[in-house]
Amino acid sequence: MFGLFLLFLVRAQLVTAKNDFSIPFFIFAHCKITAVLAYLPGLKPKLIFMLLSMTGYGRVSHPFKDKTINVELRSLNSKYTDIRAKIPQNYREKEHDLRKLISDRVHRGKIEVNIEVASDSGDEEYGLNEPLFRKYHRELSRLSSELNIPDGDMLQAILRLPSVVATAADSIDEEEWAAMKAALNAAMEKFTAFRTAEGNAMKEDLQLRVDNISTLLHQLDPEEEERVTKLRQRMRQSLEEHLGKDKVDDSRFEQEILFYLEKIDITEEKVRLEQHCKYFIEELNKKQPLKGRKLSFISQEMGREINTMGAKAYSSSIQKLVVEMKDELEKIKEQVANTV
Repeated sequence: MFGLFLLFLVRAQLVTAKNDFSIPFFIFAHCKITAVLAYLPGLKPKLIFMLLSMTGYGRVSHPFKDKTINVELRSLNSKYTDIRAKIPQNYREKEHDLRKLISDRVHRGKIEVNIEVASDSGDEEYGLNEPLFRKYHRELSRLSSELNIPDGDMLQAILRLPSVVATAADSIDEEEWAAMKAALNAAMEKFTAFRTAEGNAMKEDLQLRVDNISTLLHQLDPEEEERVTKLRQRMRQSLEEHLGKDKVDDSRFEQEILFYLEKIDITEEKVRLEQHCKYFIEELNKKQPLKGRKLSFISQEMGREINTMGAKAYSSSIQKLVVEMKDELEKIKEQVANTV
């Protein structure tokens, strides 16, 4: 019976998600199904963490008595978790708890939280602090007169000053706090679904870019063999022109060629770059949400190897391949910079 009840709950959640066009339907449904299946006896769902984008958005309107609690979350790129909250004055006492709720579920990014409480009856429960308003007006008028500064739109300026417009209630009760947490959790669900959807697209693109670098890397082999042949011919021709063909010591020439080729050999760089590409893909496919920093470090190592190959190239065809690798790597770095 319990299992049937949970399956009914899954169906209800799917219908809810299908009617909500603000988030990707399948991602939201997958999250709900996984959460419910975790409680079914004998079933252990395989949790797969996709790549998460740092860019996210989620908005929820939650009814509570004669009010509507509107919660909006949005995020942009940032190296750390930077939460900026814009909340009603009477919610300030709960700001620390609010930040903890968000930081426990949302990782990395410049996160903006906007909470608004609107009264369905039209009474927004806001009042004007008249004594403070009069004080500001008196002082500003005096300064304006003394300094010969035009008044301008003083009314709007005073209304924007702290504590001039305040809520009638200084705090919220536990019932309203519970309703606000429910709204916040629903907004964070949509926020995470948005990040997941964008992250999946980024993951496919990163996979493609790394595969392109691997393909270009394998194209170096025939070019490298041709480079050695051309280098040998060019050095031989130069020596014969300056010393004469009969005066060139073949044994010494071969020694110098080997010494020179050892300096410009890129075998080690190719092996390391190939390993970095494999490591990047392994980290990309790991079942953990926080991958951005490690992927960034790996991409930096890939860049070092590509740059070294370019410095040792001494071949226009190899340089061309190196430039194409750098182009793909820059696209990887741009995407990784937006990864949680």
